[in-house]
Amino acid sequence: MMDEDFRKAALDYHRLPRPGKLAIEPTKRMATQRDLALAYSPGVAAACEAIKADPNAAYDYTTRGNLVGVISNGTAVLGLGNIGALAGKPVMEGKAVLFKKFAGIDVFDIEVDATDPARFCDVVAALEPTFGAINLEDIKAPECFAIEAELRARMKIPVFHDDQHGTAITVAAAVRNGLLLQGKELTDVKLVTSGAGAAALACVDLLVSMGLKPENVTLTDIKGVVAKGRPDMLPNMARYARDTNAATLHDALPGADIFMGLSAPGVLKAEWLPLLADRPLILALANPDPEIDPALVSAARPDAIIATGRSDYANQVNNVLCFPFIFRGALDVWASTINEAMKIAAVEAIAKLARVEASEVVAAAYGGSAPVFGPDYIIPKPFDPRLILEIAPAVARAAIESGVARRPITDFVAYQHDLERFVFRSGYLMRPVFEAAMRDPKRVVFAEGEDERVLRAAQTLIDDAIARPILLGRRDVIAAKVKEMGLRLNLGHSVQILDPAADRDVFDRLIPEYQRLAGRHGTPPDPAARRLATRPSVAAAMLLHDGQADAAICGGTGAWWRQIQYVLPIIPRRSDVNRVYALSCLIIPSGVLFICDTFMVVDPTAEQITEMTLLAAEEVRGFGLTPKAALVSHSSFGASDSQSARKMRQALAMIRARAPGLEIDGEMHADAALVQAIRDKAVPDSRLTGTANLLIMPTLDAANISFNVLKAAADGLPVGPILLGMSKPIHVVVPSVTARGIVNLSALAVVEAQEQAGVVG
Repeated sequence: MMDEDFRKAALDYHRLPRPGKLAIEPTKRMATQRDLALAYSPGVAAACEAIKADPNAAYDYTTRGNLVGVISNGTAVLGLGNIGALAGKPVMEGKAVLFKKFAGIDVFDIEVDATDPARFCDVVAALEPTFGAINLEDIKAPECFAIEAELRARMKIPVFHDDQHGTAITVAAAVRNGLLLQGKELTDVKLVTSGAGAAALACVDLLVSMGLKPENVTLTDIKGVVAKGRPDMLPNMARYARDTNAATLHDALPGADIFMGLSAPGVLKAEWLPLLADRPLILALANPDPEIDPALVSAARPDAIIATGRSDYANQVNNVLCFPFIFRGALDVWASTINEAMKIAAVEAIAKLARVEASEVVAAAYGGSAPVFGPDYIIPKPFDPRLILEIAPAVARAAIESGVARRPITDFVAYQHDLERFVFRSGYLMRPVFEAAMRDPKRVVFAEGEDERVLRAAQTLIDDAIARPILLGRRDVIAAKVKEMGLRLNLGHSVQILDPAADRDVFDRLIPEYQRLAGRHGTPPDPAARRLATRPSVAAAMLLHDGQADAAICGGTGAWWRQIQYVLPIIPRRSDVNRVYALSCLIIPSGVLFICDTFMVVDPTAEQITEMTLLAAEEVRGFGLTPKAALVSHSSFGASDSQSARKMRQALAMIRARAPGLEIDGEMHADAALVQAIRDKAVPDSRLTGTANLLIMPTLDAANISFNVLKAAADGLPVGPILLGMSKPIHVVVPSVTARGIVNLSALAVVEAQEQAGVVG
């Protein structure tokens, strides 16, 4: 159950700053009379005529090929039951957001006020010209079986009831890997369910298609064991009805290799666990509370592997691992259906992903240490950046091989490169960093602890277990603002407050060290004491230097450069680098761009260009992305012999010598960096493929101007600036930073602190 604070936050989230979670945005320019003529009358007639002549042309001239209908009648919404179509709309909008964020798929959510299956089918079937695929959602059993079967028969586009098949695919992947670890074969195991509804039956059906023997399946539900002779069974249940004397779940458990729960909390009792076979697999998937507490399983059956539907336990079985990516693959080949072969392909791709040794890029997405296939890691996490890159091609290939693809893909390498644009968009760029930070939250000191943006950020950092904030400021001011803003910060407990002007026992002992550090930078002894009390960035940096904090976030007020000058005497550059650089990130509709150096070095040398590029590439990897770097210039591949162009060419040679594996090219125009077709016309043998995501500029002016033009013109969301080459995790935010921007930099600082602690340890 949610508490009132969380309920209010959820309602505010849905209501502000505008109602709902979705909007429709144009994809074409609409700025001139000619634009209007092309988009509507008379130009639209050309597209209409083309589609009339060839219906498949709709995929070329409309959004149909990337548009899914999420459709429900609200008869089985989440754990809320039959709340009706209108009340279920927030859930359908939520599903639409997941499609868009994870796979770039557009969605119209459609809530149909029809509980009669025949009428519902008529409504949905009539919508076929609109969509490339249909996702049925939250329709109660047993009607959902008949509805899906009827629509699949009537429609020539994929119809997929995610409550059934998305769950089944994810469960099957967990079973595949769990059995592998337990040394068992699917063909030999005995499975017992708790639950015999739509999801449970779909799971069993898919496992049977993969090799599980029907005679080794025992279904149980609220009425007990599904046995032969039970009246009014649908065919998909009746085919698993057992000729048995077992009447209850307890009776069915002896010798079971797999317990699969899709039912209710607490139905599997700890005292029953000894009945299971050696090395069992326990899938307790009821939400929010599983059929049995994993801690009870660990205590009673240490030989068991357990999975749940919850993110706070190991092995979360979540259908978000599946549905965005199976639809992505189906849409991209214009599939007429999602068949068994495509579902099994998704299962194997998900399972394989957990078994593959993780690269450094993937390790970054998991907190800096690579996950190891084992009892606590049998299935990938929902934010694994590789999911779309593995599942969508596997599904597309299965569609082609099984004959349901109307537009086969001929170059899967190019297709996989194309999918990279969906890996991290909007706030999901930061998700791997957040996941990493949550593994070991560190102490982050905030210089401007009285700033409302900092206070809001601190609330998020605590709620999401990303960091342990230390706020610098006056206690009474912070307490008053927390109360006024309605925040739930537990001041003095989950949040530490330090006042540089009042907490003399903490800060007085730092004065001699600050005098030593800053003395050769023009700061005499008496002003040193005053600075600690009156300059929050100095106090924050000293706490970091002294080990009382693990990371620091400064700035947000006043000039950025002034804050940097306060910090650098205390937290200098690393001993292995020659300068400190600033990397800025922009999340724009087309993807993610990193630009360097936006703040620190006015006119870098070729050697400095080399150093900043290598540092920036490493930072990009920390986001779970493969860096694709372009050295940007007014000159393109030797067209100019200016000093600036020569500098970039020299840097390219040095970078390739130091990092031959880095995908980089230059010097080049900015449009060539972002558009491969333009680049290919200039040079046919570029080592850079696709779109560059890391732009290295020849001067600070070029970098900063480019960053701000793109931010304004493309409505970009900035992350950073990220300081590269600092000896300790510290970042200085710009005055325009938002609370979310502070959260993002704090998470980055926490991960940097984790990495430093690991090196020290």
